[in-house]
Amino acid sequence: MTQATEVKEGPPKTGAPSYRQAAVRKRRHRMQIFEDISRKGFGMTAAFSFLLLLAGWSVLSYGEFVNPIFLPTPDRVLATFFDLLGTSAYWHHIGISIFRVSAGFVLACVIAIPIGLLAGTYRYGEAFVEPPMEFIRYMPAVAFIPLIMVWAGIGEWAKILLIFIGCFFQLTLMVAADTRLVSKDLVQASFTLGASRWQAIQTVVIPAVQPRLLNTLRLMLGWAWTYLVVAELVAVNSGLGYAIMKAQRFLNTDQIFVGIIVIGLLGLVSDRIFAFLNRRFFPWA
Repeated sequence: MTQATEVKEGPPKTGAPSYRQAAVRKRRHRMQIFEDISRKGFGMTAAFSFLLLLAGWSVLSYGEFVNPIFLPTPDRVLATFFDLLGTSAYWHHIGISIFRVSAGFVLACVIAIPIGLLAGTYRYGEAFVEPPMEFIRYMPAVAFIPLIMVWAGIGEWAKILLIFIGCFFQLTLMVAADTRLVSKDLVQASFTLGASRWQAIQTVVIPAVQPRLLNTLRLMLGWAWTYLVVAELVAVNSGLGYAIMKAQRFLNTDQIFVGIIVIGLLGLVSDRIFAFLNRRFFPWA
């Protein structure tokens, strides 16, 4: 009778991974879903996207694939940019546009936030507020221009009111949606501790909704800037929208590009301010 010999296998070899495996792991790590990346990586990627956009513009304009009348070269736009910013008239256009956007946006916030909190907190408030808001928000703000001119004339209030209409209905619904995301367990815990309904709203709902609310306001301010040019079509002689439309009459496309870029820069600055405030006051969100 032969005795079978038992062969014991040793532990697997744990050598260093190959270069290819390390590269695959590194690549997978960088492209993980919802994973954070370094600030340096974010900044470099953002800069690359802008450079790619500039490269496409340069190829089309310098290569004259598009008529220079319709697509000026980047250096021509840059020269016009500094020329216009060197004049007090253009700074007046910038200032009055900032005022109109700010006034319309703030007016929308003052009215929409309380209504949105009401609709998000109480079901009766939701039933009363949201159906008409859902109906009106699909109406284009431009369609209200004739009514606005009848209601508010052709002065500054007309421009502010158009930006207000463009933001108010959307903001109300977004605030209501943010409010409904507050944990019900926190509200029930406050009731257990003896809080009244108003105390629960004041000490639980409002503080809990603030991080999402600030992010919502950041998005809505971007929409307010998009309504600026439309608002400045209503019997104006100042503002960035007016400057763009005036340049369009004479086919000064370089000035049109400058106006668009300035609006984009102003919107980007306001967006970064809101992002900074969100990180500053709500770092946990």
